[in-house]
Amino acid sequence: MFSALTSNAGLGAWLSGAGVGIGLFAIVGAQSAFILRQGIMRQHVFAVIGTCAAIDATFIFASVAGLRTITDNLPWLTTVLLWGGVAFLAWYALQSARRAMSGGGGLHVDDNAESSRRAAMMAAAGFSIINPHFWLDMMVIGSIAENFGNARMSFAAGVVTASFLWLTAQGLGARLLAPLFTRPGTWRVLDGTIAVLLSVLALTLAIRGVN
Repeated sequence: MFSALTSNAGLGAWLSGAGVGIGLFAIVGAQSAFILRQGIMRQHVFAVIGTCAAIDATFIFASVAGLRTITDNLPWLTTVLLWGGVAFLAWYALQSARRAMSGGGGLHVDDNAESSRRAAMMAAAGFSIINPHFWLDMMVIGSIAENFGNARMSFAAGVVTASFLWLTAQGLGARLLAPLFTRPGTWRVLDGTIAVLLSVLALTLAIRGVN
């Protein structure tokens, strides 16, 4: 894995994976609200981050590895996955742009606290797996990874890195960031940045598909 990451193709794939990961994960949803709440309350933060990170890493690598086996037997599926990834990234970029323009983003955290580490970890697993967006993200990651050939695992490592950094930032930085991210203006800036990033990635994949 290290040698793959240090090659030009591997490093490029890793950076692309990190970019895709940030674009996909840096969105406030049920999981984000739960992690930020745990961070603000300082309750089992490391256990929650570890649970979410382990689940993300497992499914990211499984998605990349599994889709590769399928496309080896169905070569035409690679083209379908490429354009599917382009469409999904473009759709995500559009949604982010709409939130940036309308100011519809934001954070709403309830006041209930988990009473034990086990309960917090089970809740973290639930917010991760029992979530339609989680499975959509995994399919998109696996489909985009197909475009990086032998460097696809470097791409997956980049996505895992982005996932870990985002989870850690939410959990450990929650107390400092929570007041800032309750302001609609802050989320408009973030959503605008995400819209630009995903648009560039979608355009890059589209050009690769045409060529």
